Amino acid sequence: MRRLIVPLLFGIAGIAILVSLGTWQLQRLEWKRGILTEIEATIGGDPIPLPAAPTPEAHRYEPVALSGEIAPGELHVLVSRKRVGAGYLVISPFVTEEGRRILLDRGFVVNEDKAATRPTGPAQVQGNLHWPDDRNSSTPENDVDGNIWFARDIDQMAQVLNTEPILVIARQVTPPDPGVTPLPVDTSGIPNDHLQYAITWFSLAAVWLIMTVAYIWRARPNKEA
Repeated sequence: MRRLIVPLLFGIAGIAILVSLGTWQLQRLEWKRGILTEIEATIGGDPIPLPAAPTPEAHRYEPVALSGEIAPGELHVLVSRKRVGAGYLVISPFVTEEGRRILLDRGFVVNEDKAATRPTGPAQVQGNLHWPDDRNSSTPENDVDGNIWFARDIDQMAQVLNTEPILVIARQVTPPDPGVTPLPVDTSGIPNDHLQYAITWFSLAAVWLIMTVAYIWRARPNKEA
């Protein structure tokens, strides 16, 4: 029986580690749900005037109300929507009543409407401050000359449109933009995969248990020998 002690201890240790990892992921799941609830509460809060110097640490997702005018000029960010297909986000300069010039994500247009003429002039906007993280290792560089952008790089867009590096994503524009569908910020793009991770670790623990039991069963002393 002594020869079974080492594999038994090894099996118990492995199961304990895998179960602890699964439990940790469940704890992370609850933590992430709390974070998402806080973000949703921020997104749906009462709009405030545009802060003097917004920062991503203090003002990400903060709802704002703007009065001013949409200025001429557009940047087109290539995106894709489920059940719709490829299209573009329209980014325009917005000049507030106080004279500040910022970036406004007006929303989504389909490919066919990319070259359409969109209205400028006086407008009221309700939206959210955001610092989107669109870029990853496989994202191409923006084609600035061809006005095809692959990521909303705020600093670069601000240089091209001569604005402050501040982006507001529209929730509602008055008067409405014909042909433009606002895509307000929400939590759907924030990953929360901790439940899947927990299931994976618990499944591995179950497999480890089965393998341990099978090994010990095969290695048990054969009394008939």
